[in-house]
Amino acid sequence: MTITAKHVPSLRPARNLTAATAAAAAFLEALGVDLTAESLHDTPARMARAYADLLTAREFKLTTFDNDEGYDELVMARNIPIRSVCEHHLLPFVGVAHVGYLPATRILGLSKLARVVEMFAHGTQVQERLTKQIADWLTDELEPNGVGVVIEAEHLCMTLRGVQAVGARTTTSTMLGALRTNAASRSEFLAMAGFGPR
Repeated sequence: MTITAKHVPSLRPARNLTAATAAAAAFLEALGVDLTAESLHDTPARMARAYADLLTAREFKLTTFDNDEGYDELVMARNIPIRSVCEHHLLPFVGVAHVGYLPATRILGLSKLARVVEMFAHGTQVQERLTKQIADWLTDELEPNGVGVVIEAEHLCMTLRGVQAVGARTTTSTMLGALRTNAASRSEFLAMAGFGPR
């Protein structure tokens, strides 16, 4: 069995927490927040660190293996936690991703499905793009027979402001290869993801 491990660098640029802290302080003061109160003194720095966390994915090694056994059934990881930031209002959206693929010549280390989701979720995003980026990246890296990604998320920009639709969840999907063209494979993926009969 051949094991391939490829270093995957973060997609995000370097952080400048000093500048981010100063900008956060200016932003809060411009909105009338009195930062002289003891409880708010360190808020700009905490805010800068929190957004730096949300916007910066960790680096990882993509580990793949020869598919020596010729396994050709669906491989799926369900309920992978997602936290990202809506690029329109810079408010978080949180939810889960269901990611699966039909192997060809390579199989993926299972934890790497969650790592790929994390890599694209960190940063300013829209859910539709995020869903497609995960599917496209897995297709490019694994060359599988099919890839499916479904994301369910609650967007704070929709629940805390505007329409204030508390509890509303948005679902997006991308199906590629056999999971797009073969009705039986698509149905199996959706059933395993929790949509429809098994």
